[in-house]
Amino acid sequence: MQNYRKGIIYAAITAFLWGFLAIALKVAVRKVDPITVVWMRFVVAFIILATWQAFKTPQSFKILVKPPILLILAALALSWNYMGYMLGIHHTTPSNAQLFIQTGPLILAIAGFLIFKEKLLRNQIIGFSIAILGFSFFYRDQLQAFFETAGTYKLGILLTISGAVAWSVYAIIQKKLVRNHSVDSLNLMLFGLPAILYLPFIEFQPLLELHWTWWLLLLFLGANTFVAYTCIGNALKYIEANKVSIIIILNPMITFITMGILTELNVSWVEHERFSMVTIAGALLVFIGAVLVARKNKSR
Repeated sequence: MQNYRKGIIYAAITAFLWGFLAIALKVAVRKVDPITVVWMRFVVAFIILATWQAFKTPQSFKILVKPPILLILAALALSWNYMGYMLGIHHTTPSNAQLFIQTGPLILAIAGFLIFKEKLLRNQIIGFSIAILGFSFFYRDQLQAFFETAGTYKLGILLTISGAVAWSVYAIIQKKLVRNHSVDSLNLMLFGLPAILYLPFIEFQPLLELHWTWWLLLLFLGANTFVAYTCIGNALKYIEANKVSIIIILNPMITFITMGILTELNVSWVEHERFSMVTIAGALLVFIGAVLVARKNKSR
């Protein structure tokens, strides 16, 4: 398979997994405090990756002995991204957090042009324009809710944006590091350092009292982290940053569809969302724009 196609597939897998992530996190904080949820995501992801690497590539652990400064900065940025996003979901709703966390991929797209000198073709300009127009429709109801409410809701939005900016810092650094290091070796530090940093703030007694179904949810969140960040690392390795960003931006579509179904079912375990035909039209425009941006240029 060509590297370009690999990159598209890796980015699409990440978008798919992150589409369900916001809902799962919102459910998890009903029983587990936000910082513990974040810590569990890093710990489970690190255990899965470390076990895999111990059999596959034991030498990859050498990066933990003397990690590059940029890798440490990326790990610190990712640690706050998780916390900012988690707190944002805790204080708002999954779809609203998904709206403002997209600031991160948008910054990454801009960095692709300014830092990595990626060329912007005509179909990409049209695609980005259509996607931005689609988002203005897609999130009309969520933006209206933002301006109509106050208090912890707006605090959650600001925390989410801070997490999005932190994610863009991680992604830009990761794009540089994957040129000389394997994705799995980088992720050992990216998962391991935040797990250590958050450890002093964890209360283990409530975890021991959890029903096994909640443990399954926490394990899912950790596995989601492991697979998604392995895929996005490879996507950044194989294709341009602006194309990775536009594909990742599609993940709110999955959140929106799932939340729409849950709202129609009138479930009690997650807060309902507001959406309309305008929202659906916006989602279609975002998808069309993303296809135009990600489409491979026929000329050399």
